[in-house]
Amino acid sequence: MRRTVAITAFALAAAFAAPAAAQGRFDNVAITAVEVADGVHMLQGAGGNIAVLAGPEGVIMVDDQYAPLTGKIQAAVSEISDTAIRFVVNTHWHGDHTGGNENLGEAGAVIVAHDNVRQRMSMEQFNRLFGRATPPSPDAALPIVTFSDEVTFHLNGETVRVQHMDPAHTDGDAIVRFVNADVIHMGDIFFNGGFPFIDVDSGGSLDGAIAALEAVASQAGPETKIIPGHGPLASAADMLATIDMLKTVRARIQARIDAGDTEDEAVAAAPLKALEAEWGQGFINAERMVRTGYRSLKG
Repeated sequence: MRRTVAITAFALAAAFAAPAAAQGRFDNVAITAVEVADGVHMLQGAGGNIAVLAGPEGVIMVDDQYAPLTGKIQAAVSEISDTAIRFVVNTHWHGDHTGGNENLGEAGAVIVAHDNVRQRMSMEQFNRLFGRATPPSPDAALPIVTFSDEVTFHLNGETVRVQHMDPAHTDGDAIVRFVNADVIHMGDIFFNGGFPFIDVDSGGSLDGAIAALEAVASQAGPETKIIPGHGPLASAADMLATIDMLKTVRARIQARIDAGDTEDEAVAAAPLKALEAEWGQGFINAERMVRTGYRSLKG
């Protein structure tokens, strides 16, 4: 049985909640770190997976989970390196990846993200799938360096390439390649072991998610370590399994659209029932995946 993505309904609710609403819910969350390559670690706690590149010239961190966890994350980073967190790269705008921006920015880190991340964080966002509004982020949480296509860091002997992808999970997605270490952080373009959350209301696209995964998988080698937005550390083979699943999802939902089904009729037809035991045990179950795919494919 494929390992499923360990994302609870609480984690999803917190991602779309105001920071104050999430306060106190993280007291028992532990931040764990695993070295995935020389100088590169993956941190897990609550929310999106974090990547840390550490060395004598400072730390680059990819994503920063929730504000109440900043102290624990800083403590975990201090166990890896005694140098400062100089840069934080956001892979997209969601709160389980950007919630620590304000705290880390005030501690001296430079927050970097795609242009659309700053734009979406600057105004209220509403997600129809979950019926949740996200208020604008405080100015101190906004990225202060943005890019339209890509940006490259040269630090600690490593080349870190941050590349915007066409709309996939959102319209502000970026992947982060640690070139020499052969590690790629995919953000939420890749959920390892489960149906993905594709934020159609933020410009995300089922077709775009498949295309982005295929583009990265085609360049990954057998030794490439892949940090997903959620789920365990992965390989190119894990990405290929997800691509195959998403193509099946697309074909089955498209068949319901071609048959003239409304969204509710497509859900009632349960086209993804056979996939749910393996792929639908996270917060995106089969019904939510059908609704997401239907809205994406219908445009």
